[in-house]
Amino acid sequence: MNAQGVKSITQTPLQTAALVVGLVFLLVGILGFIPGITTNYGAMQFAGHQSEAMLLGLFQVSVLHNIVHLLLGVAGVLMARTWASARLYLIGGGIIYLLLFLYGLLVADESAANFVPLNTADDWLHLLLAIGMIGLGALLSRDRSRTGAIR
Repeated sequence: MNAQGVKSITQTPLQTAALVVGLVFLLVGILGFIPGITTNYGAMQFAGHQSEAMLLGLFQVSVLHNIVHLLLGVAGVLMARTWASARLYLIGGGIIYLLLFLYGLLVADESAANFVPLNTADDWLHLLLAIGMIGLGALLSRDRSRTGAIR
C-alpha cells in the first residue's frame, strides 16, 4: 500500500518491468492497426508472408502479428500483479522471443512457413527483446532468488 492506503498494481521493480513491457506490447499492437504508422496498410493480410504492411515502415506485420502483440500486452499487465508471474512473463516471454529469432533465421522470409510474418528487422528485434526480457527477469529477481522468498 502507498501512503494514501491504496494498493499499487506493482510492488517491486520486477513487477514494474513486466507492466511496462506489457504496456509497450499493447501500444505496438494498437499501432499496427493504425494506417500511416503502419505503411502499406491496405496490403495487410490476416497472416502469412504475403502481408506487405510495415509497422513504422520497417517491421512486417499482419492482423495475426498485431493480435499476438496485444495478447502479450494483456498478459504482461495481468502478470505484473505478482512477483512470480511477472518473473515468468519476462523470462518466459524472452525465451519465446529467442525461439522466434531462431525461427526467423531458419525459415525463409518468402516461405509458406513464415505465417506470422517476419522479416529481417523483426528477427533482430526479437533477439533484442529476448535479451532484454530475460535480462530484466533474471536481474530484477536476483535478490529475491538469493533469499528464497517468494511472493
